[in-house]
Amino acid sequence: MIQQRTNMDWMLKDLADSVPFTRQVIVLSADGLRMAQHGGETDTADRLAAACAGLQSLAAAVGNEFPHGDGRMRLVVIEMGGGFFYLMAAGARAYLAVLADDGVDAGLMGQRMRDLVARIGEHLTTPPRNGGQVA
Repeated sequence: MIQQRTNMDWMLKDLADSVPFTRQVIVLSADGLRMAQHGGETDTADRLAAACAGLQSLAAAVGNEFPHGDGRMRLVVIEMGGGFFYLMAAGARAYLAVLADDGVDAGLMGQRMRDLVARIGEHLTTPPRNGGQVA
């Protein structure tokens, strides 16, 4: 697992370096636990990961309103004063989140996030928790 996280770290750095104005990249589990990060403070990454658990649940609820959809969240983008927040499904029970400053190229960010998910999707899949322990 440690080797896997090390491998993810350089891939997260690659995403951040390839898209100007990227502030922080986080990989998280569906239950809001940070699995890996690049950039920013660990406390910020932990808070964002926890918030993402609620955000992906909310997005799934909205997705259920589309009668021909599958109800699964694929991408959420939030624009706020000062920047953007991206949350992308990255495998079963795993997500990729990015915090970026104003000026980020939204199309490039989406493309690079999709590329990263495709490259390391199997590393981003988290097993379900069983009694507080990873199964």
